[in-house]
Amino acid sequence: MEDRFADQRVINRLLVESRVWAFVGLGDDPGRTAYGQARLLQGRGKRIIPVHPAARTVLGEPGYASLAEVPVKVDVVGVYRRSEFAGQAVDEAIAAGAGAVWLPLGVIDEAAGRRALDAGLDVVMDRCPGVEWALRRNV
Repeated sequence: MEDRFADQRVINRLLVESRVWAFVGLGDDPGRTAYGQARLLQGRGKRIIPVHPAARTVLGEPGYASLAEVPVKVDVVGVYRRSEFAGQAVDEAIAAGAGAVWLPLGVIDEAAGRRALDAGLDVVMDRCPGVEWALRRNV
């Protein structure tokens, strides 16, 4: 995987400066990784937006069936889908005008990452926001 998808300056900036995170694949199951990561970031002051075909309210936030339906500017789109579906979510993030995409551990699509970079988005891939947060005790 390309180093530019794990740039520590970008990771730090997204963790510190971002305010709104849309979580593609976030449902209401507390046993899922997306739920735990959304709860962690919400606890750190981020607004989370669930994006899931069921469009349920999760962690007190209304859900949306797609990124195109989200009515606010999204700083970071977390793509909590399998790698084979990540490209579609990245393309939707680009179309929605998101500032960045974050693909967590095990979710890798370098071609989609390059498309996002070419469109001006920051990209983090194969990294866990919770782990990265823990590595930055001063964040």
